[in-house]
Amino acid sequence: MSQEPDSSGQDKPRRRKRYSGTHPKHFTEKYKEHAIAAHPELLEHLRAKGKTPAGTHIPILVHEVMEVLRPAAGEVVADCTLGYGGHASEFMQRIGPTGRLVGFDVDGAELERTRQRLEELGVPMSLYRSNFAGIANVMTKEGLEGFDVIFADLGLSSMQIDNPARGMSYKHDGPLDMRMDDRRQRTAADLLNTLSEKELAEALEALADEPDCRAIARQVVQRRVTEKFVETGQLVALIFDVKGITMQDWKRRQNPGLLHPAALTFQALRILVNDEQGALRELLRVAPYCLREGGRIGILSFHSGEDRLVKHAFADGVRDRVYSAAAKDVITPSRGEMASNPRSSSAKLRWAIK
Repeated sequence: MSQEPDSSGQDKPRRRKRYSGTHPKHFTEKYKEHAIAAHPELLEHLRAKGKTPAGTHIPILVHEVMEVLRPAAGEVVADCTLGYGGHASEFMQRIGPTGRLVGFDVDGAELERTRQRLEELGVPMSLYRSNFAGIANVMTKEGLEGFDVIFADLGLSSMQIDNPARGMSYKHDGPLDMRMDDRRQRTAADLLNTLSEKELAEALEALADEPDCRAIARQVVQRRVTEKFVETGQLVALIFDVKGITMQDWKRRQNPGLLHPAALTFQALRILVNDEQGALRELLRVAPYCLREGGRIGILSFHSGEDRLVKHAFADGVRDRVYSAAAKDVITPSRGEMASNPRSSSAKLRWAIK
């Protein structure tokens, strides 16, 4: 808590701004959740309700990832999507002080916070604020002949979803940003205000299988003539109009398994803003040449477009003999994991061996 001088000139704790109601609702007001390590009782309470504390992330399929990738003492692991460090910490515990972790993340603020958490484990590591498409360059820079394990979790971190300032949430109003890396020039607002109707409709269909892609694209192009898109709430309202439902209707009918009407459109825009499929294609192209003999790669995807790319790349790798084996069946979360962490429900894990 910050300090401010009192009448005697001495510092005293500055009072936090009070929130309305009995419980905090806004991301920035959830002080205890942002310091969840000091409030284990709150963590237990939130997890029992299937919720993720603000500013944190619950790693998905951890047991399954470790089982198929088998990180061992002394090995070198590339965690291509470091995020909150949930999978990374598990890797580090298994490779130990004789191993090494090389981590990638484009989110500069989260990267530094995760670095501080992981340093406590005492395992050598090198962290890069870089897209995982540059894994081959980093491998050369590190003086490595290859990695024993390469892992990528293509899902969005809860810290990014829950923070309205990032513009990735359709539940809370915020700027239409959606950039994972703030060094990128184009935001979601830029795309909505400049893409042609055809380009936007094709993106919504190809990247999210949005059934109302053409109607949404048409309405976006018509409305931006008189009002530019700036806030997430504008886009959410448009999607509700296109789908012919009101916010009140949605609140009455929603249940944990029902997809939010704006979810697919937000997904497509986020993928487009961050060129996620381009980065994934490059990773899949170079990964076999960044693995040591017997090295393992695992990729956790969250929608059909990503999963198809991974599935075909691994199958082609086996056919071309750059991989000796690959998963025949996709691995998905158990019912128990989906109940305790609903955000895991669409996860799909595939693996291959050099």
